[in-house]
Amino acid sequence: MSASCTSPSAAGSGPCPADERAARSARLRLVLLLVLLAVLGGVLLAWHPSRLLTERLPSPWAEPVFVTVFALGTLAFVPKPLLNVAAGVLFGFPEGLALAAVGTTLGAALAFGLGRVLGRDALRSVLRGRVWRAVDRGLTERGFRAVLMLRLFPGMPFPVANYGAAVSGVRLRTFLGATALGVVPATAAYVAAGKAATSPDTTTLALSVAAFVVVGGLSTVPLLRARRSVTSRP
Repeated sequence: MSASCTSPSAAGSGPCPADERAARSARLRLVLLLVLLAVLGGVLLAWHPSRLLTERLPSPWAEPVFVTVFALGTLAFVPKPLLNVAAGVLFGFPEGLALAAVGTTLGAALAFGLGRVLGRDALRSVLRGRVWRAVDRGLTERGFRAVLMLRLFPGMPFPVANYGAAVSGVRLRTFLGATALGVVPATAAYVAAGKAATSPDTTTLALSVAAFVVVGGLSTVPLLRARRSVTSRP
């Protein structure tokens, strides 16, 4: 570096110019991320996401358009259950589940990439508390299992898990693998519910109920483990 801040005289004279430029660049990237998300949300709101429940383009455009809108909708904080239900309404259970799973994983990948490139540096300089350090360590050291538990836990908002993982040290490949697997139970439950709402039958209703039961059962596992670890401490 031409203007090094490692010497005592330079270190004592004030903040390092290189550090200031890096911090300013990180803040600008974070602002750009927020602007992109706001613009995307405005576009989707103007188009109105509820049209997913009533409109379907003719093939072969219906599937790729739906997956694209699904992925962008997750970026713009459109409730994922609404999108999952729409998949069941428009495409039925098997196809709707596949499209919703692909759209979910694609949206998670986009959020992870944007969060890591545009927001990670600025947010890591802010998130320094004990809780965040524990979350960061868990995602980094137990990446697949930690992300999988986040996906299975119904109380964790989908965007929060996406951007939290992006700021942490978890790898993209690990994040996407755990996401693709972990979203299946809840996605199946809502897709089946959407299918049952339009053309109710015993099989689809049973699938929906079974999927919700599975989600509830799986989501209690990390809570029981945490409680057991706390009670076992001396």
